[in-house]
Amino acid sequence: MGSKIAIIGTGYVGLTTGACLAHLGHTVVCADVVQEKVDALNRGEVPILEAGLDDLVQEGLRSGQLTFVMGAENAVAEAEFVYLCVPTPQGEDGSADLSYIQQAAAQIAPHLLSEAVVINKSTVPVGSTRVVEKALGRSDVFVVSNPEFLREGSAVHDFLNPDRVVIGADDQGTAIRVAGLYLGLAAPLQVTDPASAETIKYASNAFLATKISFVNAIAAVCEAVGADVNDVVLGMGYDKRIGNAFLRPGPGWGGSCFPKDSHALVRIAEDAGYDFGLLKGVIDVNEDQFARVADKIERMAGGSVDGKVVAVWGLTFKARTDDLRDSPSLNIVGRLRQRGRASRRTTPRSRTRRTPPRGDRGHAGPLRRHGRGRRAGHPHRVGRVQVARLRQGRREHGPEAGGRRAQPRRPHRPGAPRVHLRGHRPELIAWVGSSSPAGRGSSARTSAPACSTGAIRWSAWTT
Repeated sequence: MGSKIAIIGTGYVGLTTGACLAHLGHTVVCADVVQEKVDALNRGEVPILEAGLDDLVQEGLRSGQLTFVMGAENAVAEAEFVYLCVPTPQGEDGSADLSYIQQAAAQIAPHLLSEAVVINKSTVPVGSTRVVEKALGRSDVFVVSNPEFLREGSAVHDFLNPDRVVIGADDQGTAIRVAGLYLGLAAPLQVTDPASAETIKYASNAFLATKISFVNAIAAVCEAVGADVNDVVLGMGYDKRIGNAFLRPGPGWGGSCFPKDSHALVRIAEDAGYDFGLLKGVIDVNEDQFARVADKIERMAGGSVDGKVVAVWGLTFKARTDDLRDSPSLNIVGRLRQRGRASRRTTPRSRTRRTPPRGDRGHAGPLRRHGRGRRAGHPHRVGRVQVARLRQGRREHGPEAGGRRAQPRRPHRPGAPRVHLRGHRPELIAWVGSSSPAGRGSSARTSAPACSTGAIRWSAWTT
């Protein structure tokens, strides 16, 4: 028999967690703060691009196992378990902002059942379990840490097929109760103290960011000495102690987790009296990589792109998602803008949604209470940079609309998307995003020599 669960926050983490727990047989009520979003979710309209999530949400709604309500207090009245899945954005000093966590805890405190378990699912600094306990002010309610390890683009698969389930609790009985929610998932279960569980999340993301920065630095060395980075990475990956995951050179890392969590861990270490110089170096290498890619684009265009149109394929921070937060591609385009260049940008697949604040995985979707953001693939003009939507396999505007079809002069390469632009023919098409023309995650050796770092996957066609 399933448990009664409340989810506070319906962003990437909250919505995926709620839909997957309903799929496992629990009765789940998800709460949000935007009425229009709640209404849309109750109609089965998912505001984020996540493989399989639409089907799970609609399945839960049909079975009655999943519902959405306005206001956290309306979700927790009968809940045995309450997941806090609200934003923890990065502050100006690099630390995680816990104000949303504290507000949510204070809001639900009077409405919780005795013996209820409040579960921190948001990525929070060490000691946040105590912060939630203090905000709740309830000695008859338990608080545990249960960090998420979901990758955007494969979050549903990651939840239902986890590498591990980590539970941080002071009370073993409470940990066993939380572990029971994941029965049926074939994964190692680690029960530890709350501080260790919170550190596991930060340490995991920081290590993955370190691998990416390291391989980008190795790619720069390979380019300098004339080595083939693809062969170097392949040879490294055969070593079981190293493995081949996260060893693909690229434009740098970004998104809603790595930048926020790496800076937060540096700050956590500083507050504890340790200078985390290694992780600071990882962050610096990532910033250098953005500059290297921008420099490469200029070299590929003959040393300057003044007066030329550069088409940039791939805006989201990774493939199979519509998330623009801390996107390496947008960072690189911004650097070109600062140099007075013109470009056309596109993402091959996205939904119309606004960019949330940095580190916001708690509330995602087109309706947002925070700030204003770009819409992926939406045509608009920012300064001297014209942003145009590119279509894969069809023209942007037909002849009747006065649009012109601009395409490469060289023959179409098998597996590469046909790119059609409004207006002028691009002098350079740079593939700097996560989607390569040869397919997602392609390792095909078709890059021009100028792109031997792999940061720009196909130099494509230059005119």
